[in-house]
Amino acid sequence: MATYKQLLAQRARLELQIEAAHRAEKAAAIARAREIVEAYGLTASDIGFKALPAKNGQAKSIVPAKYRNPKTGATWSGRGRAPAWLGKNRNRFLIEA
Repeated sequence: MATYKQLLAQRARLELQIEAAHRAEKAAAIARAREIVEAYGLTASDIGFKALPAKNGQAKSIVPAKYRNPKTGATWSGRGRAPAWLGKNRNRFLIEA
């Protein structure tokens, strides 16, 4: 009968083998999926992926930018905390429609 220490060592070796096998199979699955997506020109919506719902159950929507920093090209939609580059006079950074 194996001792406790021998069994722990065996478990450690098995866990390493399991992790290696998992990484190899995952890489192969990703490669197959990429081949299929490229071959058929599939998109995420074709496969059935949807936007993740927000905490309130509503799907998140992308809001267009309202402000742009002309020096860096950084944008801000007007939601959330205002960036430091915006300053007090927001009108000078407005994106014209």
